[in-house]
Amino acid sequence: MNTSEWLKPGIYGALIGAVFVVIVGFTWGGWVTGGTANDQAMTMSHDNVVASMVPVCLDMARSDPARADKLATFRTASTYQKRDALMDVGWATVPGTDAPDRDIAQACLAALEL
Repeated sequence: MNTSEWLKPGIYGALIGAVFVVIVGFTWGGWVTGGTANDQAMTMSHDNVVASMVPVCLDMARSDPARADKLATFRTASTYQKRDALMDVGWATVPGTDAPDRDIAQACLAALEL
């Protein structure tokens, strides 16, 4: 069987072009693998859950009878101990769970603007 003289360079050109398109697509085109897309989706959903729970935390803080004492405790605590103090108070505990959430506590502290 006789192949034409342009077939071999054409196949090489197609392969090189395909590799180039893949490199450009993953580098600048925004293409991601399925694992990366899953990781990004999990991070976004966690961030959205934390953001949706901040009003619950603020409502728990507003309705707490000992709010003034607890806020004074937060103000006197050092920066790295404020989140743990808020978790100990229970404002970062999602209704229906037993343990407080660190990310919710951090977001709630930012919303309280201590």
